[in-house]
Parts: sequence; C-alpha cells; structure tokens
Amino acid sequence: MNAGNVTRFRPATKRSTRKKSDFFTEAFAHTAGVLMALMVTSPVALAETFETAQNWAQQQAPQLTQIYKDLHQAPELSFHEEKTSQRMAAELRELGLTVTEHIGGFGVVGVLENGPGKTLLLRADMDALPVAEETGLPYASAVRVRDDRGATVGVMHACGHDMHMTNLIGAICFLVGHRELWKGTIVAVFQPAEERGAGAKAMLEAGLLKRFPRPDFAFALHVAADEAAGTVGYRDGYAMANVDSVDITVRGRGGHGAYPHTTVDPVVIASRLVIDLQAIVSREIEPIEPAVITVGSIHGGTKHNIIGDTCELQLTVRSYSPKVRKQLIDAIKRKAMASAASADAPEPEISVSEGTPALFNDPQLTGRVVSALERVLEKENVREVQPTMGGEDFGRIGRAGVPIAMLKLGAVDPQRLDEYKRQGVPPPSLHSPKFYPDPEKTIVTGVTTLAAVALELLGTGQE
Repeated sequence: MNAGNVTRFRPATKRSTRKKSDFFTEAFAHTAGVLMALMVTSPVALAETFETAQNWAQQQAPQLTQIYKDLHQAPELSFHEEKTSQRMAAELRELGLTVTEHIGGFGVVGVLENGPGKTLLLRADMDALPVAEETGLPYASAVRVRDDRGATVGVMHACGHDMHMTNLIGAICFLVGHRELWKGTIVAVFQPAEERGAGAKAMLEAGLLKRFPRPDFAFALHVAADEAAGTVGYRDGYAMANVDSVDITVRGRGGHGAYPHTTVDPVVIASRLVIDLQAIVSREIEPIEPAVITVGSIHGGTKHNIIGDTCELQLTVRSYSPKVRKQLIDAIKRKAMASAASADAPEPEISVSEGTPALFNDPQLTGRVVSALERVLEKENVREVQPTMGGEDFGRIGRAGVPIAMLKLGAVDPQRLDEYKRQGVPPPSLHSPKFYPDPEKTIVTGVTTLAAVALELLGTGQE
C-alpha cells in the first residue's frame, strides 16, 4: 500500500443489522464510519518534514475527536475489554496491519511492515475505571456494570486511556498513508488491564517480545491532568515508581473491652505499628532517595466493647531503585514482627504483592525524541517535568530489555487551568469523576507526537 492507494475503511457492522440496545456496537460502528471519512480525506501531497504529521493531525482533528468521544462513551473495566479490543483489532485490520488478538487476555498486537529497518513499538492502554462520571459532558459515560465482586458500578475513562487509543489509531492512519517517509516495522500494542498493573506482564508472558518483531525502541504517551493541552512533558531516567502492596494481619487475643488486661489488643499493636512505619522513610532511607509508605486502610474490631482477635492493615509502598524497594519491604516486615513481639502477641501475617516496576526512561532515546518534538511542537511546548510516585506498567517493557520512553501529554485547556488557579483549587486529577481532557488540541498534539517519534526513529534518512 502506498500513499496514493490508501485502503478505505469499511464499517465492521452494517448499520441496518445493529441492535439498538447494544451501545458498544452502536458507538464502535460509528467509530469505523468516522475512520472511513478520515482515510478518504487524508492528504497525499507530502513533504518529508515533521510538520507533515502536524498538518495532517490538524486537518483530521474533527474526525479523530469523534472517535475519542465514541470510545469515551463505551468504557470497559480491566480484564473485561472485550468489545474495545475487538474494535481496535478491526480498525488495525482495515488499515492493512497483521493483527493478533487475545495476547495476555484482551491484548491486541498489530504489525505494520514497511521494508527493512528498525522496529518501533507504540503502546496504548484500553481499560477504564470503576468511577461514575460527573463531568456533565454531553458525551459523558453512562455505563454501569457489575464488577468482579458483584457490585454495580459506574465505568469511566478517568485516566485518559480513550485518548491514548485515539492517538495511536490516528498515528497508525498517518503512517499507513505516508509510507514514503519511513521504513522498518511498527508494532502497535493495545494493552488491557493497566489500571490493575497486570496487562503488560500478561502480554509479556504471552510472548509479546518473542512472537512478534522484537522492538529496538518502545514509546508511549500518558495524559497529564495538570499540564496544558498542546504541551508535552519529559523526564529521562526514573520517571514513575515501583509500586508494591503489603497486607498485614496483626493477631492478638480478643475479649471484653472492660477487661483489657485479659486480652492482647491487636488494635493497639496496629496503631503503634502505623507510627513505627513512618520512621522507615524518615530514618532508614537515604534522604536523597524517593520513598513512600502509606497505610491506606486499617480495620479491626466489631463493636464498642469488644476487643477483637485481629486488625488488618493495607499499605502502598513506593520507590525507584531496586535497592530501596527491598530495603522498604524488609523494614516493614521487621517493624511488624517487632510490634507483635513487644506485646507478646503471635507473629503477624504479612503478604507482599508486587505491582508495577519503576518506569525508567532511556536517556538516549528520550533525548532523541525530545529533540525531534522541539522542532515540530516548538521548544516552549516541550518541557522537563518532575518524576512522580505514581505507577505505570509500561515500565515492564523496559525491564525486559527494550529502551523505552513515556512522555506526558498535556490535556487541559490553558484557560481552564488558569481558572482553577484563580479559584485556588487544583484541577481534577486522573481517576477523578470530574477529570476530562480537552479533546481536539490534545489529540492534535498526541497524534503529532507519536507520528514525529516514528519519523525520527524510522525515517528514511535514519540508519
């Protein structure tokens, strides 16, 4: 397929055969129709510059925005991205990619080959959150489902994964129609279950780096709720944290609250432990090393005058380096055992669940893509940002030996940010029921960024 012979999209489900009650089918069939219009109107008179991608994204912004809105209205929870993955696979096939589904659950991999050269992996995540949307937008999600516990919950793309998918679809559309500007292989990955910290691991265990062309580079974007639309933020080295969960069950000996001397009170032991845990970061970790221990949940007892047998704590533990990660976990275990011993209580039960590893942006790759983006987005719109203690399982691909870079994509209109500042309140954060990106400008910047990165790394002038 060349730039003058672009495959046209065909809706996977004809409108006359759709069930009106199937919202997902309705929304995604509409997406396919929008993509047909997008490809039909794609410009084919090209210049070998990054501005080509930006101009294309600006021209296609209305169609891409409609795709985003359709995706936003049809969210699916982690491990349940069935219809979303089907639609992503269908669109990639329409673009001529070789597509494989059900990689690590509902993961989708599309391979686009364009002659000899390097291989670039571009990744978007697909899952939404159990959050009932409160944005008041005309295209707000009204989806309600039963979660894995049987509870009825609202579902919302409150972390921008709908934007990530839209950007990747747009970038692939551009690259398919502008093959003369690059050579090599694109591996487009639509990943499930990022919000559970499990999707990347599942796809890797299912052979992501073995069954498909192994990438020389991997790149992704993540929306930022506190950065202006039209901007991109970067950080080389450690950019996001190791995330571990620790569950501690403090054990005691229950009894009547009027006779505490006959009991071993697990609530008192747990309360002392909460305070002891705070000293790990402040007194055992080198001050220049980032580290967080947060006790997010503590539950014990059933009634005013009953001392229970157990008290349960749930912790989130954050770090960057493997050394500090181990040091924190070892210290938590030591403190928990010591608290129990000090009260002559039975040993506590301690369970550690590894979440996501720290995301380390390859400095050389990051510097290279930043240089390219400064040329197309202008230098003032590409700025260095601070690392965070949030987690992102894209880091697993880097941990598997592939140089990676994940950049932050500004998502909020600057005027809206100014208004929040004037009111003295922070903008709604990711995972908030009130968070929403300003679509068109964010999409233009996101598609331009992904396309420019591909042209920089795989362009016809690159080795």
